Amino acid sequence: MKKLFLSAFLLLGLVISSNAQDRQNALGLRLGDNDGFGGEISYQRNLSSNNRLEADLGWRNSSNYDAFKLVALYQWVWNIEGGFNWYAGVGGGIGSWSFDNDKPGYYDGDKDSGVFALLAGDIGIEYNFDIPLQLSLDFRPELYFADDFREDDFGPDIALGVRFKF
Repeated sequence: MKKLFLSAFLLLGLVISSNAQDRQNALGLRLGDNDGFGGEISYQRNLSSNNRLEADLGWRNSSNYDAFKLVALYQWVWNIEGGFNWYAGVGGGIGSWSFDNDKPGYYDGDKDSGVFALLAGDIGIEYNFDIPLQLSLDFRPELYFADDFREDDFGPDIALGVRFKF
């Protein structure tokens, strides 16, 4: 019985290590700050060794502002060395926002909401561990298209990503 468990354990280890290079997907969280702290559920799909798609469904929250957005990016990936990669990409997205400000100094009942579209760039660095874990830090400048969403129609989004690769 012990030999059976030991054999099964060794076989499982062999399968996991042989598939380590074949991981095509990554799923996790991207935590950042763009008009309030927020997070995104992040999914990556490798198209080749140098290209991938990323889709992020996120939310932003501050004391008087909430937003939800869906962003899709096409990324180019370059290996640096020892598990490190850097990447750059372009994409776009859609979202909704709401503003509710009942603080002193503002008009009571100052509320507004709407939808927006965005164009985004992306540049970052990531580290892929020997285990199926990926850490990343990236900068995503976003250009918004909507009335009354932002005065400058620009949002710098800096975030830390933690993803499980499978």
